Amino acid sequence: MTARQPFSAMVGLGFSEFSRGDIGTPRDLAIDAVVSAVEDCGLGLADLDGLLICRSPSAPSSELPLRLRLDLGLGDLSLLGDLQLEGASVVGAIQQASLYLHHGLARTVACVFSDVPLRPGRASGAASYNRVMQLSGLDDWEVQYGLFGAAGPYALAAQRYLDRFGLQRSALGGYAVASRRWASLNPRAMLREPLDLEGYMHARSIVDPFCMLDCAYPVNGAIAVILTTVARAPDLPKPPVYVHAFAQGHAGRGNFRGNEPEIEAGGALAAAALWRMAGVGPSDVQSAQIYDAFSYVGLQALEDYGLCPRGQAPDFVHDGQTSPGGQLPVNTGGGHLSGFYLQGMTPVSEAVIQARGEGGARQVPRNELILVTGSGGRLDYHAALLVSPRATL
Repeated sequence: MTARQPFSAMVGLGFSEFSRGDIGTPRDLAIDAVVSAVEDCGLGLADLDGLLICRSPSAPSSELPLRLRLDLGLGDLSLLGDLQLEGASVVGAIQQASLYLHHGLARTVACVFSDVPLRPGRASGAASYNRVMQLSGLDDWEVQYGLFGAAGPYALAAQRYLDRFGLQRSALGGYAVASRRWASLNPRAMLREPLDLEGYMHARSIVDPFCMLDCAYPVNGAIAVILTTVARAPDLPKPPVYVHAFAQGHAGRGNFRGNEPEIEAGGALAAAALWRMAGVGPSDVQSAQIYDAFSYVGLQALEDYGLCPRGQAPDFVHDGQTSPGGQLPVNTGGGHLSGFYLQGMTPVSEAVIQARGEGGARQVPRNELILVTGSGGRLDYHAALLVSPRATL
């Protein structure tokens, strides 16, 4: 490893209430999360001079507007923004905040994600999760073929992956089982009951090859993190979580003949840039918190970031390498499948918890280098961080 200095430090982590029921608007929950995060690091709202807001791409900006700064009663700001990179937005916001802090353009920045996809009168968040996901770039093509929501497009990608490597649907199940093993140790996880491969194989089908256990578990809620300068971080009450490197990667290949964006995704671009910036490689990573809106997405990320070879992620997971006691703990809070789906804030929050050593029964034994990823669209947008409790790597 190198002796590179970090760009910033995450020093505060705050949660709103989580629920599948009505607990307030996205603005209500965002306020709760930011206030909680500020209190967590021993500061006040008056200490913030930056605010970056992240929301679901299905939510209008009016639900979480820039005037959130006034709802919070913030003073003059040096940094304000509504960042939209879909599922990679939170990681992208932390990257932007880190650059501002590193170059002295801000002192203390809050990044918040808030979402209320489940509302009275809506069947399982249908308004949020049945929007059309553009794949072809042709107007109304997806609508004519009934390809609504994210499950169908991702299922096509997952099936192509299985076919490419000669795998059966059960290859996805090990990932869901591993996620549940971690969730059983996390008091905040939404799905904690035991799950084995047999139970997975008998779960209700959604769209081949996915069953309901391959899909993220959405909640209403918000999470915020507070970032500050490396110099200031040691003076605050909670252990700093240093941001050492970050990168993005967005492949320019469309869904046309001769291209396979389902397998050759932009995550590999982000990974290559990340390792170059940090001066480390995949073998140095001690745990990973990855964006896994579907089981296949988690498997793809393991391969994109070089944590295992192409086509071998299912066996890697099935062998227990990502489960409690494995050599590479992955999504130690249960991830999106069994923990909770708050998009990119789910992996970020768990990375902070693990880096601080606050994981309790699920705390990993080695936490000195943690990979965090975000992904948006159908594997269209990618962003990643490397974080550590250590100020030098």
